Amino acid sequence: MANPPDPSAVPMERDFTAGMMRPGRRRSFAGSTGDPAVDQRIEELAANIPGVRDPELLVEMLVTGARIARMDIAAGEFKLFNRTLKEMRRAEEVFKPWRNIRKVSVFGSARTRPDEPEYKAAVAFARRMREEKFMTITGAGPGIMAAGNEGAGRADSFGLNIVLPFEAVANEFIAGDDKLVAFNYFFTRKLSFVKESDALVGFPGGFGTMDEVFESLTLIQTGKSSIHPIVLIDAKGGTYWKFWAQFIREHLLRLALISEADLSLFKVTDDIEEAVAEITGFYRVFHSYRYVGDQLVMRLMAPLAADEPARLQQEFADLVKAGNMQQRDALEEENDEPEMAALPRLVFRHHRRDYGRLRQLIDAVNRARVEVC
Repeated sequence: MANPPDPSAVPMERDFTAGMMRPGRRRSFAGSTGDPAVDQRIEELAANIPGVRDPELLVEMLVTGARIARMDIAAGEFKLFNRTLKEMRRAEEVFKPWRNIRKVSVFGSARTRPDEPEYKAAVAFARRMREEKFMTITGAGPGIMAAGNEGAGRADSFGLNIVLPFEAVANEFIAGDDKLVAFNYFFTRKLSFVKESDALVGFPGGFGTMDEVFESLTLIQTGKSSIHPIVLIDAKGGTYWKFWAQFIREHLLRLALISEADLSLFKVTDDIEEAVAEITGFYRVFHSYRYVGDQLVMRLMAPLAADEPARLQQEFADLVKAGNMQQRDALEEENDEPEMAALPRLVFRHHRRDYGRLRQLIDAVNRARVEVC
């Protein structure tokens, strides 16, 4: 195999935390409503609902709902819990048909006009990502959000709109589409942006754009979200993200508030093709990763050449908690994802910190030689 296969041809899991449930969970993990009779009825209900992939998780959710209902809390709090779950369910329903297609979330100012270079750059970027078989997710509003949907086209766009006290109308490129989702809460909307995308792109914007970029960087840096490309794009010759990166270096890095490796978690550019290459190149050999206990299991699009794991082990020994990096088949504990069983793995015990270095390892894997069939 001289070149890895098309990433869009391989199914994907969507656990954005890269975590995994340990096998053999006990029933007691679900907790109790405090009433054994109610617990029994919940278990019987979960067991008799057809098509449930994990009845134990359903039992846990129902127990949690029952416990909330029996608490002495205000009706408004109860409504918040309920609406949060409903919004997450609705988003899951919308995204599910396109589960195995990679997507990029695009952020930027709602105030950017169509005649401005940043708008035109966002259109061009989304159009190029569509050519690379990526769909585009935006906040469904005007400005850069409209540009992202325009460039991707209606068929390859999602819109995650937010319901506000003042008018918040979806842009013309996604309005009325089945892939438009309305959210009451910013936090459920932001969860969908991160959970459903394989890359995040920021164009110049205000507080909201800064919020999304910094939150995504924080989630990756702390291991709460799996690593994905974060690309910050200026219009040609623009300086918005250039000066942002200067602030990051001259203040956060200089004061040792972040590490040098954390700078690998994002890329600043004013070149659309460079931005596209940063995202597509991230998935050249690397597919995804998850944890099995303290083992990091990196799924690959193609097996590495025989001597590459040893080279990577030497270069990234600081990431290895104990033992060595090994290339191997799927672990037995991964039998819950049979659609990815054929992918080769790079496995090692990871101490679950220094995610900037882990990003550098992924980049090294993508530059590595693969076996030639």
